[in-house]
Amino acid sequence: MKMTPAVEKYVLHWGEMGTRWGTNRTVAQIQALLYLSPKPLRADEIVDLLSVARSNVSTSIRELQSHGLVRMTHLLGDRRDYFESLNDVWELFRVIIEQRKQKELNPTLVMLKGCATEVESDVETDPVTKDRIRNMLQFVESTSNWYEQISQIPTSTLTKIMALGSKITKLVR
Repeated sequence: MKMTPAVEKYVLHWGEMGTRWGTNRTVAQIQALLYLSPKPLRADEIVDLLSVARSNVSTSIRELQSHGLVRMTHLLGDRRDYFESLNDVWELFRVIIEQRKQKELNPTLVMLKGCATEVESDVETDPVTKDRIRNMLQFVESTSNWYEQISQIPTSTLTKIMALGSKITKLVR
């Protein structure tokens, strides 16, 4: 793979965005590089292209594999390991959202349910506070339920829904 200025800009930006999303910069850069690559890459190629340590590449690839964003593959007649990213942007999006839901939304939902139960019978908790906890719980539950439903919609249907934009509000008025 050739690191053209546009590819380099994309990979560097993805790394910056990764840090904002709570991901290691190198992990995000490797995922971006593999996503853009027209063919699977070996770890040593990634080391050379990104100018990072081999150990950092190995650790980052394992993390990406554990998230289901990168998979190992092999080429006929070559015993070395090659790596490739999911190349369907919608599938990438679904995997990333599912990971975020598991790490962030689900624990928040458990905590909110516990808080709502706890404050319900607590006479010292202000009614406004109780109401706000219930409202937040309802919002997070709705978000979680919405995700569960949306995640089952085929990509072709989702793209049509997104293309509707604000026109979709006419259906629910």
